[in-house]
Amino acid sequence: MFPGRVFTRVSCALALGLTATEASADSSTLAKIKQAGSVTLGYREASVPFSYLGKDQKPTGFSLDLCAEVIDRIKADLKLDKLDVKLQPVDSSNRIPLIQNGTIDMECGATSSSAARLKQVSFTVAIFVSSARWLTKVSLGIQDVKGLDGKAVVVTQGSNATNFAFGIKGKGGTFNIMQGKDHGESMLTLQSGRAAAFMEDDILLASLKARTPDPAAFAFLPETYALVPYGLMLPKGDAEFKALADGVLKGMMASGAFTKLYAKWFESPIPPNGDNLNFPMPDALKERVAHPSDSVDF
Repeated sequence: MFPGRVFTRVSCALALGLTATEASADSSTLAKIKQAGSVTLGYREASVPFSYLGKDQKPTGFSLDLCAEVIDRIKADLKLDKLDVKLQPVDSSNRIPLIQNGTIDMECGATSSSAARLKQVSFTVAIFVSSARWLTKVSLGIQDVKGLDGKAVVVTQGSNATNFAFGIKGKGGTFNIMQGKDHGESMLTLQSGRAAAFMEDDILLASLKARTPDPAAFAFLPETYALVPYGLMLPKGDAEFKALADGVLKGMMASGAFTKLYAKWFESPIPPNGDNLNFPMPDALKERVAHPSDSVDF
C-alpha cells in the first residue's frame, strides 16, 4: 500500500467482527476520499520510530503501520475496489495547517495532543504516551534525581525539557544546567562526561541512545515528568472519520495486535540500520491500551 512499507498484517477491528462505520454525508473527509478515490497521509522524515525515512529513503514507521490499518477500514467501508494512498512529508510548522486546509486527510507522525491543539484539530485515541526523563551514564552510578545534586546536567535550548529542569532546580535541586544548541550537542555533552544527565522527551532519548556505539552504557533515571499523549492527527469536527479511526485502533488494542506492533517498532531491531530502542511500553500507555482514550489529562 505504501511505497517501501514493510507490511505487518495483524488482526484489527474488522477481524474482531466489530461493527463497521458506514461512510455517509456526515463525514466530509470520507466523502472527499470516496470522490477522489485516494487518501493523503502526512508523514515525518525523522521521527523515529513513528514516521521516518527508512531503506531507500522511503517512509516507514509505527504510525504509518497504524494508518495502513485505518486505510484498510476506509477502503472496506467505502466499498472501493481501489484506494490510492498519497504520502505528503510534513514538519512541525506545517502539519496542523495542512490538516486544516485539507491537503492531508490524516497525519501519521509523532504529534502530541494538547488542549491548545484540540482547538485546531482532532486526535485519535492515544497511540503513545511520552514524558520528560533524565538519561545518564551507567558508570556514574546515579540512581535518581537526587544523585544529580552538585553536578552539571544538560538540556537542549528551546526544548520543553528546559522548563522542567529549571522547575526541578527551583524546588531544591542543586545541579547546574547547561544548554546544548541541539539534541546532538546535548547528547555529546553527556557522552563526553561534561554533563551527568540529559533531560528530554523519553522516546527521543531512547532513539539517541540506540544510535550510540554502546547503548548499554546509558540508562534512564526512574523519575518521569509531564505525561503527554500522542495520536494520529485528524481534521477537527469530523466525528464520523474520528470514530472510524478510533474504532480500528481500539480493535487492535483489544485484540493484542497493537501491543505486537509496538514490540516491532520499540523493542526490536528496526530499519534501516537494525537499531533497537529497547523501550518497553510505558505504564501510562498500557493504561491507555486497556482503556483507550483521547484525553489529554492523566
